[in-house]
Amino acid sequence: MITTDSPLLNLLGFGPTGDLGPLTGYTNKRGRPVWYLKAPPKTPPTDWQWAMRDFFRLAAEAWTQQTPAKRADWLNAGKRARLTITGYNLFIWYMYSRDHTVIHTVERHSGIQLIDPA
Repeated sequence: MITTDSPLLNLLGFGPTGDLGPLTGYTNKRGRPVWYLKAPPKTPPTDWQWAMRDFFRLAAEAWTQQTPAKRADWLNAGKRARLTITGYNLFIWYMYSRDHTVIHTVERHSGIQLIDPA
């Protein structure tokens, strides 16, 4: 475990949580970053994990295939509706849930059409 501060990361204002290359980091109770080598998994991924990884990969690709104007609509709708998630995360959530009622509510609150009327 590495508990020393990295001057470069602190200078950049980096608040470590999660994985960064071969390291995993978090901020301890005293507000100091703690880094340790990422532990390899003990078991191989399950079929469900593979399916979820594929889903999120495909959802991210679907985001990049949206036109810049459509991506801006999702981002702006999230802001206008005062959501606590980004428009990108809203898009990924919609791709997962396909919950039209929630998206229609966001559309009403933001005044931006996100999905084609069905």
